[in-house]
Amino acid sequence: MTVSRAANGPLRALDQEWFRRPRPVPDARLRLVCFPHAGGAASFFRDWPQWLPADIELAAVCYPGREDRITQPAVEVMDELADRIAEALAPAVDRPLAFFGHSMGASVAHEVALRIERRHGRVLRRLLVSSRSAPSRLRPSGISRESDEVLVGDVLRLGGTFSAALEHPDLRELLLPALRADYRLIDDYEPSGPPPRLTAPVTGLLGDRDPHVQEADMRAWAEVTEGDFGLRVLPGDHFYLLEQAPSLVAEVGRLLTS
Repeated sequence: MTVSRAANGPLRALDQEWFRRPRPVPDARLRLVCFPHAGGAASFFRDWPQWLPADIELAAVCYPGREDRITQPAVEVMDELADRIAEALAPAVDRPLAFFGHSMGASVAHEVALRIERRHGRVLRRLLVSSRSAPSRLRPSGISRESDEVLVGDVLRLGGTFSAALEHPDLRELLLPALRADYRLIDDYEPSGPPPRLTAPVTGLLGDRDPHVQEADMRAWAEVTEGDFGLRVLPGDHFYLLEQAPSLVAEVGRLLTS
């Protein structure tokens, strides 16, 4: 089924519990929905709108258990998380959507994309997956069952803005429950056989010094779509997008307007 969408007029309201819009665009022609990494939060994407075309609205997913949802239990099961996000996104199918997911967020974005296409038709303009192996190449690390020290050590090795907070004892205690829940979600996520293929094109993004994800792991994302696939390899490690943000987001904007 293909949905009918209004070509003009204001966008329908989004669930304010699940999504943060740093720069609302009432008459946007497309929404870019961004999915954070393990332990990450919607605020990770708050600077991105300044580098996007003016008619694209960014909506960042706010997972339970962090920021202003910190008192809510984090979701530890992929199917539950993807189902809840897809349900919350239902009002947004009045316009085309594009998804960007980084690390764990790439898997979440993929699962939500499958649900959106199955329920609403060809709404998704493009799926962008960053620093995450394709479903066929995922292997559980087992880190979610290790001690706090091992878990934190893995996060510190990856880098990113989250690392500094984990070095502060009080902040570490506050952030660890959601982080461990995310790692458990990653470890327990086992796609059951080849999933249905998306109709939307897929773009992979990777830092050339990522310690966990290899180029072949990213190229395997071509298996999940009937559309085109492309891979961009950029300078940097697992969190290459911190240093590359202006040029990366500009490239995302070009992909979504081409």
